[in-house]
Amino acid sequence: MKRALITGGSGAIGAAICQRLAVDGFHVIIHANSNLAAAEALGQSLREQGYSAEAVQFDVADAAASAAVLERILEQGPVQVLVNNAGIHDDAVFPGMQPAQWHRVIDVSLHGFFNVTQPLTMPMIRTRWGRIINITSVAGLAGNRGQTNYAAAKSALHGATRSLSLELASRGITVNAVAPGIIASDMSKDVFDKEMVAQLVPMKRVGQPEEVASLVAFLASEQAAYISGQVISINGGML
Repeated sequence: MKRALITGGSGAIGAAICQRLAVDGFHVIIHANSNLAAAEALGQSLREQGYSAEAVQFDVADAAASAAVLERILEQGPVQVLVNNAGIHDDAVFPGMQPAQWHRVIDVSLHGFFNVTQPLTMPMIRTRWGRIINITSVAGLAGNRGQTNYAAAKSALHGATRSLSLELASRGITVNAVAPGIIASDMSKDVFDKEMVAQLVPMKRVGQPEEVASLVAFLASEQAAYISGQVISINGGML
């Protein structure tokens, strides 16, 4: 059974990805930072449904903490599907943005990508099969007012995705990014009302976490073996 690690697995999109990959036959490792209880509850629910899952906790922005937990995970075997979904936003117009807001968002989304992906790469290479999927954002493609830090982090992941895909293409490993638009979650419902969604999204609705999960599941499958280095938008026609 191939093993899949989903960072930020306790959130709306992360949980949907965990559920779908478990259904598709992966052993799912559900990562959380502050919300371990939610990750453990999801893992318990998946096991009760007959799937294979466990929960882990660490701060992806903490290199030492990440390395310690990943070392323990690797003792059980390689991780062959990695979904880098962990991310935060701390919005402010740029003239008023505090250094802490800039650095924390970059630390989680961009440095977190390195802290998690780099230790898992060589074990994945040895298996000659792997999928690395980075969850980014439409903000990384089009920008967004008040999110210079967030857009910078996500667009940097697009460059990292393309570069890493070139390094790993001959090893049977694909590297892609999924850039969601407005997706239903506790966060988005407080920011985007129906009128705003209708103005921004040609499809006139928010996306569902399960729709993002379906795209991720395809990219993690054998059917997507010839897709690599791509940034795939899922945003209802916004771009």
